[in-house]
Amino acid sequence: MLYVQDGRYVTSSGYAAGIDLCLHVVRTDYGAAVANEVARQALVAPVRPGGQTQFTQTPLPPERGGACGDTRGWATRNLDKPLTLTGLARHAGVSVRTLTRRFHAESGVSPLQWLLHQRVERAKELLETITLPMDQVAQACGLGTADSLRAHLVRRTGLTPSAYRTQFNRLGTGTASVTSSVA
Repeated sequence: MLYVQDGRYVTSSGYAAGIDLCLHVVRTDYGAAVANEVARQALVAPVRPGGQTQFTQTPLPPERGGACGDTRGWATRNLDKPLTLTGLARHAGVSVRTLTRRFHAESGVSPLQWLLHQRVERAKELLETITLPMDQVAQACGLGTADSLRAHLVRRTGLTPSAYRTQFNRLGTGTASVTSSVA
């Protein structure tokens, strides 16, 4: 929801939602025509859908340093490669069970949840900054295929990769190679 009304009380969160709330009040008091004119003069949409996902960063709990820090860094640098729980444990020099326990204690999530989060965040970064085909974006962040990228991004943001790119691409028509962008 962009704003909430309970009787005579209305509230919103965030700057843009506050504008939506003001337009709602104008619409309620003076009608849609006046609210539309105010929106035109303010150069904003007269009505925005309220059901969309809010596009804030979705951070993991703060990491508490520890023995898995090197492995997290290594995994972040190798998101485009197949990474398994066994491989992460081997890199950390511990058993899978020990890695899982330590990883959760340090990051607040399981190693595979953390890895998926990192991959989706990398995909969002690539979609925002370069214009590669979706299969290449999926491969560059370790999600494999465009279908997998789509499923994970829709689950996280409510947008398809194409829609996400259209809304957030900072470079417009910028292009770059995966190696120069991911490295």
